[in-house]
Amino acid sequence: MKLYLSHASNFDYQTELYKPLKAAFMGKYEIYFPHDVENNGQNSKDIIATCDLVIAEVSRPSTGQGIELGWANAAGVPIICFHQENMKPSGAVKYVAKAMFSYTTTDSLVNELPKYLE
Repeated sequence: MKLYLSHASNFDYQTELYKPLKAAFMGKYEIYFPHDVENNGQNSKDIIATCDLVIAEVSRPSTGQGIELGWANAAGVPIICFHQENMKPSGAVKYVAKAMFSYTTTDSLVNELPKYLE
């Protein structure tokens, strides 16, 4: 299964998101991490259209992420959203998300996410 990870860029996503997801899911899923060095300059719109699913960390509002989710929705790519329990995502997310859940720690995220990937 090919996944595209969408997220805001105004937090330490390398530590809080990329590192735990890579540790838990490398070899199980093909996950595209848009801000990894090897992916700089690639056209996200084209990549999203080739994915089976977009997984989106939506705790923080982000114009760029909103555009990515719009591209996924327009391309018919399902979107699973998740957010930190103490954060409130944009209300618009519910209109494009196939499912949404909250998490408290990176461990709880890693444990909960696979339930939505089957």
